[in-house]
Amino acid sequence: MVSLALDTPELAEEYDVVGRRQYECGKQLIEDLGVAAGQRVLDIGCGTGLLGAHVAGIVGPRGQVVGIDPLPFRIALARKKAPPRFEASVGHAEDLSAYSPGSFDVVYLNFVLHWLPDKGAVLRAIHRVLEVDGLVGFTMLAKEKPLLLEQACQRALAASGLAESPTAALMPYRANSEEVRELFVSTGFKTKQLVIRVRTDHFDNVDEVLTFVSASSFGNHLSELTAAERGRVRDAFAVELEVYRDSQGIRLERSFIFAVAQKVADDRDGAGPAGGPEPRVVPSKRALNRKGKRSQ
Repeated sequence: MVSLALDTPELAEEYDVVGRRQYECGKQLIEDLGVAAGQRVLDIGCGTGLLGAHVAGIVGPRGQVVGIDPLPFRIALARKKAPPRFEASVGHAEDLSAYSPGSFDVVYLNFVLHWLPDKGAVLRAIHRVLEVDGLVGFTMLAKEKPLLLEQACQRALAASGLAESPTAALMPYRANSEEVRELFVSTGFKTKQLVIRVRTDHFDNVDEVLTFVSASSFGNHLSELTAAERGRVRDAFAVELEVYRDSQGIRLERSFIFAVAQKVADDRDGAGPAGGPEPRVVPSKRALNRKGKRSQ
């Protein structure tokens, strides 16, 4: 189970830094969605507001961005630095009852859906608040592709005598491309894009990796272990991660689904049309080096 009670102000502050890796994926998603001036946009799982602030700059003075997140410490940071036209509040993806039908032109979830078990409930809630012809888009770790970080963690747990620990599963509710396509059909959307993109991050050392994972998982990673067990896993993890080191640091690839779908005009019964392009695997245009900065 994923807990929302483990986040802290310190983790939120850390995520405001390390979350720039997810932010880069989010900017690509916003480009895929074609967000434009004057649009009304809902950012579900907005975190500390990095991507929401970027989108507020795109929609301009005639547009609006609303961000929600279930983690109060992250919302507090988002509010502190929120630019005009970006409003952040505590909220849950499955419950959008605060918003009227057709309130938004675009809804997006960046690095969010793989934390949510009931994706159908989320998409149905989004369907209600979207304008006809409005778009929903999300990034999510692709289940059909191996996650090197998770594999290294599983080996470290095994080497520490903790192979049965449930903490090995990172982002536990991932989906594959076919499941995403079926999800769109069952919730009344027409698939517009289904692409797998491979992103590469570099880290200096194991502690930087663990900070990234802990902040990104709002404290869930290794949370069920004792301090002594976490120390053993950390040392074993450091050994396992060295397998991936190159001249720039520890090189970790992640494969993301970038999905976009549309609420179509003739969808009256929630059983919208199927179809859409077949998924493609696209290499990243750029890698991120340590500290989340772009490589040249």
